[in-house]
Amino acid sequence: MVAPALPATNPPSAAQARRRAVDGFTLVELMIVVAVIAILAAVAIPSYFRYVLRANRVAAENVMLDMSSAQERYMIDSRQYTTSNAQLGYGNLPDTVAPNYTIAVTTSVGPPPGYTVTATPIGSQTRDTDCGTLKLGSDGSKSASGSSTTCWKK
Repeated sequence: MVAPALPATNPPSAAQARRRAVDGFTLVELMIVVAVIAILAAVAIPSYFRYVLRANRVAAENVMLDMSSAQERYMIDSRQYTTSNAQLGYGNLPDTVAPNYTIAVTTSVGPPPGYTVTATPIGSQTRDTDCGTLKLGSDGSKSASGSSTTCWKK
């Protein structure tokens, strides 16, 4: 017995072949795009977090410098320094600082009398291990508990 002949199939036209080629992405192309995005994210995300930590630190430094100026004005008026943030006009810290730092003022009777403004990181700012706790003295001295020497802006 003779096998029935199969119907002849026409090869796809060039237009049909092109259409099939652009219908979607191959798995290799998709994996290359995912790899490129992952590499960019691996560089960009840590850089962004360092920027946020530095910006929060600068905001705290500005408040500390303002508190130092207020402390000197208080000294002229009262002949003594104060440990009260409220008396310095900072009963509530600004919204840019309050979630990231607690700021306290301590005094020394001297001689000469002095004070220290201390900003202690809280919350997510505790990841700033390069600088840590910031201190500003009445003599203008600036220090940080971390290992970095560039914690205070110039």
